[in-house]
Amino acid sequence: MADGYNGVFGAFPYALTHSTSWLFRLYVAVSALVALFLTLVVAMGLVVLIANTADFGGGQLTLSRSFYAVVGLLLVAPILAPTLFVARRHRREETREHEHYDFALGLAGFVFLTSLYVGAVITVPPDLQTPVTGPLAPLVELLYGLPQVAGLVPPLSAALFIFGLHRRLR
Repeated sequence: MADGYNGVFGAFPYALTHSTSWLFRLYVAVSALVALFLTLVVAMGLVVLIANTADFGGGQLTLSRSFYAVVGLLLVAPILAPTLFVARRHRREETREHEHYDFALGLAGFVFLTSLYVGAVITVPPDLQTPVTGPLAPLVELLYGLPQVAGLVPPLSAALFIFGLHRRLR
């Protein structure tokens, strides 16, 4: 395409150069690094999973391998979504008021990244939990005390928040 927007990989530089919101520009840079890191972690984990289960037949193991890849996609997709939404909006020039939209989606993206961390803290197994000190100790103890399944709630809520904000502001 002549406008420099070439799909997912071209959306990052396109959104970075066309946005006027510094918060969103920071989010584009941070989200690219986080998405790359999570992609590498999931890919390496999938390789280890395949290596550990190579001697077994198909059936449930192939389903678990596929599920692992789907979970990785569900982690990375909401990280990429604000950048893709903003790049698409700038490319189509749907409105002249981009800065408010860009700022809001950048903020929602950072909320999602924070929710991933909160969800990870909730899912720490009890035998791996470390004693916590400092001003955030009560909050971390509260998160440690929640059932591990509750670790899905913060990222899922934040992903829905990104999508809802996009729908509301467009």
